Amino acid sequence: MPQNSDTSAGMEICPDCGARVPVSDLPGHAYLGASPGCWAVYGEVLAREYSDARYFAVHQLTVDAYAAQHPGKPERRSIQSVGVHLVALYQALELDFSPAQIVAARKASASNRAFVWLDPPPPDDGALTINDVVSAEDAAEHGRLVRAWAESVWRHWAPHHEQVRAWSAALS
Repeated sequence: MPQNSDTSAGMEICPDCGARVPVSDLPGHAYLGASPGCWAVYGEVLAREYSDARYFAVHQLTVDAYAAQHPGKPERRSIQSVGVHLVALYQALELDFSPAQIVAARKASASNRAFVWLDPPPPDDGALTINDVVSAEDAAEHGRLVRAWAESVWRHWAPHHEQVRAWSAALS
């Protein structure tokens, strides 16, 4: 498992995804397990997606992959977040749901109290992370990288696929 910091080089290791990111003094997220530096890189990616429709085409996958890769610690908000975002990844990647269908399912799952804490898999040193996405040179590459990242995150949660599929079926 990666060390949590390498501040001597101005870098830190995100505890949830293992990405090596710049140290940041900005606040992190309230319940996602991302380091402040990782959260800042994610903000860069979101800014790019919000400013250009070509990048925004994969925005839902970006949000779902990031949240599922940064589950945080067991508490109500993180349990809900991981459940919602894993269901969305499953629906997008395995069921080929449209963005509109995923949004409808996400709304239906917003108050789902059936979600339980899923022990997250440990960070994978070879996994794709937000660092891979932020380096995209154009919208087409961004789309390919986000899709590959989302697929990687979904595969990483394989021990819990049966539970996620059951949650998705219960929303129908």
